[in-house]
Amino acid sequence: MKKFALLLSGLLLVFSVGCRQQAPKKADKTTAKKAIENVLEKYVMANEKKDFNLFKQIWAPDSDIILFGTDSDEKLVGWNNIQKAVKKQFAHVSQTYISVLNQDIKINSTGNTAWFAEVLNYNFIVNNKAKTFEGVRFTGVLEKKPNGWEIVQGHLSIPANTTSIP
Repeated sequence: MKKFALLLSGLLLVFSVGCRQQAPKKADKTTAKKAIENVLEKYVMANEKKDFNLFKQIWAPDSDIILFGTDSDEKLVGWNNIQKAVKKQFAHVSQTYISVLNQDIKINSTGNTAWFAEVLNYNFIVNNKAKTFEGVRFTGVLEKKPNGWEIVQGHLSIPANTTSIP
């Protein structure tokens, strides 16, 4: 009986050590931040080059992702709706140039979710007219997926005191 009690005590000790919760691994935030900066740079390049395949690489292809655009009724839910809107935009604009200002990226403690805020100046041609939107605020959330960081939520807005400059 003593051997059984000793064996049971030993097994309980091994089991309790094996089941002890491990502290979450600290994320390598420097590497993650560079990867996220790259995703946001791809956003700019995709828009400037009207490169839908590049645009597709940065968004999660999920049905529950969300993009709020600058129009009051532009709430796009799901990759299918976002891709339709992007293709329509690419068909109507040309010579797009985007400059990025004040980029800020934050990453959660486990390194699987990040959020960003930046200011964009958009310059483009639509209907043979040059347009400029200065101070466009672009915010969003990214998730680290098996293929890398992907945007799962985005929001573009134009400050009330800013108008398109013809």
